[in-house]
Amino acid sequence: MSTPPRPSPGTPASPSPSPSPSPEHRARVDLPEWMRNPPPARPTLGRRLAGLVEAAPRLREARRALWRWRDRSRFSERRPAVAAIASFVVVAGVATILVAGTLYVFVRMRAGEP
Repeated sequence: MSTPPRPSPGTPASPSPSPSPSPEHRARVDLPEWMRNPPPARPTLGRRLAGLVEAAPRLREARRALWRWRDRSRFSERRPAVAAIASFVVVAGVATILVAGTLYVFVRMRAGEP
């Protein structure tokens, strides 16, 4: 039992023999009939409405416009620092107004004014 000679460094290796043809593919698991041919989807209210929307061209255009609007780039995604600062200022202002209003109501209650 002899081994084939090794090619010297820098010598291109001989091409390897062509691989044998792969065996025929067959399914690993036999799926049940209900998985291979599932029953049609039940006609629920949502599916009926979707069918009506797809049937009317104007409603279909409106649905697509809504999808484009939802996928737009929002200001908070484009300028996160500015959005964070602005939201902090708005929240601080609303909180201050709520606290001041609550204190005003308590002061009026303690004074006995209606």
